[in-house]
Amino acid sequence: MLHPSGTHYAHLAQGNARQARKRVAADVLLRDRHDHVLLVDPSYKDHWDLPGGMTEANESPRRAAVREVNEELGVQVSVGRPLLIDWVRPHGPWDDHLLFIFDGGRLPPERAEALRVSDPEITRFRFVASAQARTMLRPDMYDRLRRAQDALHSDGTSYVE
Repeated sequence: MLHPSGTHYAHLAQGNARQARKRVAADVLLRDRHDHVLLVDPSYKDHWDLPGGMTEANESPRRAAVREVNEELGVQVSVGRPLLIDWVRPHGPWDDHLLFIFDGGRLPPERAEALRVSDPEITRFRFVASAQARTMLRPDMYDRLRRAQDALHSDGTSYVE
């Protein structure tokens, strides 16, 4: 293994400090036994959303997805493969970011019944059919949900810029 000299290491650290930092969001597609999708109602947004949120510094998207679901709904989940990765262009006051949606699988009835709101950022949650999700989500988020659902039935991951 190459061990950089103090000067070389300082040069690399300086370059790292100047490089852009990318915000990353990590959501989870959780379903019940009827294939209804779990949505959460954030107190700070006008529309419902998938459970999940922003990564913390030096946290992987997968770990953030697990942490966020646990913080929001008081349940530990295992997440599978990424179903969707989107680059979201700058909008409003926000810089661009990457959005991941991971497969959270189907929650058995006893796990679904154990869900509870455990974060003040979430006011309520609900399992809904896809048709109902369309009326609850922002149009761009509903499009992402549909692409993530399509990816469930393939070996691929949806990616859009």
